[in-house]
Amino acid sequence: MDNIDPQLSKVELRRHLLQTRQSMPVREWREKSDRICSHLQTSVLFTQAKTILAYFSFRQEPDLSPLFADTKYRWGFPRCVGKSLHWHIWTPEDSVQTGAYGITEPHPNTAKVESAEVDLILVPSVACDHQGYRLGYGGGYYDRLLSSTEWVTKPTIGIVFNFAYLPQLPIEPWDKPLKNVFTETGWVNS
Repeated sequence: MDNIDPQLSKVELRRHLLQTRQSMPVREWREKSDRICSHLQTSVLFTQAKTILAYFSFRQEPDLSPLFADTKYRWGFPRCVGKSLHWHIWTPEDSVQTGAYGITEPHPNTAKVESAEVDLILVPSVACDHQGYRLGYGGGYYDRLLSSTEWVTKPTIGIVFNFAYLPQLPIEPWDKPLKNVFTETGWVNS
């Protein structure tokens, strides 16, 4: 998206991009989400994984739910607990609940996913830039996760719509770049 002022703060940029994303017609959102899913399914990172951490779409994030029915993979989803993300195994037969911030999450009594089991993390993002830096919702959950010793080497894919794939984001010393970024046009980061 070329018409974004590079001087915008993270707060202003987040507000602008969320507004753009949430104003997307549902049909366009569904089509672009389905294209992201198709591109992921042809990615070696994805096809070689066994346990994948994902997210339930919130505030019109790209919807990856068509992938979740594939029983070839073990799916893990986050719960916000204090300042941390706790990961739980989830299958389409399992119920969910509304957790912190109104986000859908697995029940706390479902089996946990240990970091050693994880092959890939699909990271929800408000925006990503060409260097792999991510703009999230401002809570720091993924930055804390991805900077901890047991998670730092895990393959990551930031998931955004193409309009939110920007040349450069404002970054802080604690921001951790993602290893890959996918949009509806496919893999856009190396």
